Amino acid sequence: MRLICLLLTLALCSALRAQPGGVRLLLPPEIPAVPGREVNLYFDNVVLHPRSDLLLFDVDCPRGMQQQERFVWTPKPEDVGVFGLALRVHDLNDKLVAEGKTKIHVYAPDAGAGKAVTALIVGDSLTAAMVYTDELVKLMATPGNPQLTLIGNNGTGALRNEGYGGWTAQRFVTLWGPDAITPEGRRGRSPFLFEVGGKPALDFQKYCDVQNAGKGPDVITILLGCNDTFNARESALEAAVDDFLRHLDTLIAEFHRISPDTKIGVITLLPPASSQDSSGAVVGCAQTRWQYRRNVHRVIEKTTERYGEREGENLFVVPAYVNFDSVHNVPTVEVPANARNDVKIIRQNNDVHPAASGYRQLADSLYCWMKGTLSRQ
Repeated sequence: MRLICLLLTLALCSALRAQPGGVRLLLPPEIPAVPGREVNLYFDNVVLHPRSDLLLFDVDCPRGMQQQERFVWTPKPEDVGVFGLALRVHDLNDKLVAEGKTKIHVYAPDAGAGKAVTALIVGDSLTAAMVYTDELVKLMATPGNPQLTLIGNNGTGALRNEGYGGWTAQRFVTLWGPDAITPEGRRGRSPFLFEVGGKPALDFQKYCDVQNAGKGPDVITILLGCNDTFNARESALEAAVDDFLRHLDTLIAEFHRISPDTKIGVITLLPPASSQDSSGAVVGCAQTRWQYRRNVHRVIEKTTERYGEREGENLFVVPAYVNFDSVHNVPTVEVPANARNDVKIIRQNNDVHPAASGYRQLADSLYCWMKGTLSRQ
């Protein structure tokens, strides 16, 4: 028995050594694309490894090009169709440590042209910033697109949403207070909770009565999970992710209870900015960039397991994580290298909120997914 245990231990150690840092490759089943919009697959975003620069990547795809840090392609109108993409990951000894496949689905540039489409966009501070929603509205205003109307309590004019800084899936399901808007001007209760029989309850029909003339929106997108899991350490990560998904299940079920034909897109979390500087600037020593990077990877893994391949139920995963440049499209500041040195250097200074360029990459992902859903109608 001891010999068997020893052999199993040696085999496990050998397997761990064969996967540097425990490489976990995470590719979406499909990457939606539209002619004229850049498609990216950033390698660091799809492998869980503390030093992806010490890995070797090999892309096999009939379109696009492999660069140092990504695969990139901007489809043309004649590229409408489906293209397979395989990714192999090797260590510095050229040993294969992970491999996977996905497909790039290029949808017609005129999908949904002329249709009237209403959309509800739900999220936290990334949505409340209204940068990616603004860019989405602009993209949809170009020729060959539907007439998009956003609904929601937050925002003004055409930029409406249900995005609130610091919010979690649990808040959208349970938060109830004496005032819809607090004296400080903050949202005091979930926009989807109403008093029913003297008690607060989820009632999406009442929400639609107020916001969309009683009809369910054509599209709902949900970008949550950051505040639900940001502070989790490894020992509590599974519980935090499961709690997030439990409340997200409840929210999605309520949306589809009232409007089963609504296309619901669960947008994946974006990876944090690439440098520990970004986390230090925001939370000091309360959380490390690498721990939160692990959290994000696990959230995307379990989100994909839970909601992937459910298009027949009008439920989709929007793989925004593959398209985000966590090196160049994040906020930075120029500062002295240290107190005794006048040399100025650039440091990232926000861990989870992109720069405007990063928000626009998020809008590209959302736009391509929405065009894909419209092509199915």
